Amino acid sequence: MAVLVIAGTVFYIVHVRNGTIKDNTGRILEIRDTNSGKIYKRLYMNDGSEFAIEFIHSVHNSPVRETFRIEDTVIRPMEVRFSSFGAGMQSDMEEGLKLSQDGDTLIISGFSRSFSQMNYIVGTVSDHLLFFDEATFSLRELCGRNTHITIGITK
Repeated sequence: MAVLVIAGTVFYIVHVRNGTIKDNTGRILEIRDTNSGKIYKRLYMNDGSEFAIEFIHSVHNSPVRETFRIEDTVIRPMEVRFSSFGAGMQSDMEEGLKLSQDGDTLIISGFSRSFSQMNYIVGTVSDHLLFFDEATFSLRELCGRNTHITIGITK
């Protein structure tokens, strides 16, 4: 009996908590090499699941966190958190966007666009981290420095 409990706990930690179990209503967040198509990671998510990507801004040397939501087969930006405006940061507010503040953190929200996929170049000096559920994935460890990756949704 104890063996079954331990095996069940290990299965839950490895597969369920880390997003590797697919149900028939779920979506797959796929991280792949833009050039070769090599798949680095697949995370199974439900419609409405959120994930975030965080990196250190090369000019400001402070964290920028972009949060996204899965809506059917698209990725919708929810908010961007950062510490200051400047080079490389959104400074002109498009119609519908909202700027707020949480302590020293600036937050832009209210995005109306969505993407079928997103492209990143994984950090050379500092890492890009992907947060989903309670897991954190280093994109530099997963894909390699300076790798061009595409993040997209499949059913």
